[in-house]
Amino acid sequence: MPRYFITFAFNGKNYVGWQVQPNGTSVQQVLQDALSTILRGRVEIVGAGRTDAGVHARRMVAHFDWEGDIFQPRDLVYKLNNFLPKDISVTAVQRVIPGAHARFSAISRTYTYYITTVKDPFLHELTYRIHFEPDMGRMNQMCAVLMEYTDFTSFSKLHTDVKTNICRIDDARWDRKEDEYIFTIRADRFLRNMVRAITGTLLEAGRGRLDERGLRRIIEAKNRGVAGDSVPGHALFLEEVTYPADIWL
Repeated sequence: MPRYFITFAFNGKNYVGWQVQPNGTSVQQVLQDALSTILRGRVEIVGAGRTDAGVHARRMVAHFDWEGDIFQPRDLVYKLNNFLPKDISVTAVQRVIPGAHARFSAISRTYTYYITTVKDPFLHELTYRIHFEPDMGRMNQMCAVLMEYTDFTSFSKLHTDVKTNICRIDDARWDRKEDEYIFTIRADRFLRNMVRAITGTLLEAGRGRLDERGLRRIIEAKNRGVAGDSVPGHALFLEEVTYPADIWL
């Protein structure tokens, strides 16, 4: 059966996360319903990964199978964007090789977290305000430590159904833009709550409460209880999901 990748963005404020859940509206459910209505048949989609409640995505990818006639990709994008609510937008629908998988074929994922030190009525829903000036140099030193490790159990939500907590981080850094501090992290995969837990822990370093030795103890403990608090989800963005070039048709 032909397989398609759909690329889209969403503001997660009004959703319980990506995955279909019984306790509220998910992005997956809304997108599935839109595709099913437009294609006039039941469509199920599989995402590149889960996002928590309130988390946003600038470029999320999912796949779906469809054997019947399909609109030209550009027409389907247009119809979907007319049908979907204003907080979800589709940018592309592309045919891929058989066996390509939105989750398992991805080679990397990039997240960013946005922090501000000022009160801004236009950004408060998309940034996390803190009440201290973090030491960005110290936080970047901690990022270098993170990339030495692969087991991130200490930053994972408890009682998940994953088989391994091994992740390979190939980029982690803090940048500053005026009053905004931006944390960027890229890895082959992420655990549930991992980015938010790492961000909260690095902020502890940024306010002088955690040094390199302490961070190593946290990681090597493989215990979520010893790491810092998770920061709120509303300032977290999935920026990019990357795939091998040879999966596209």
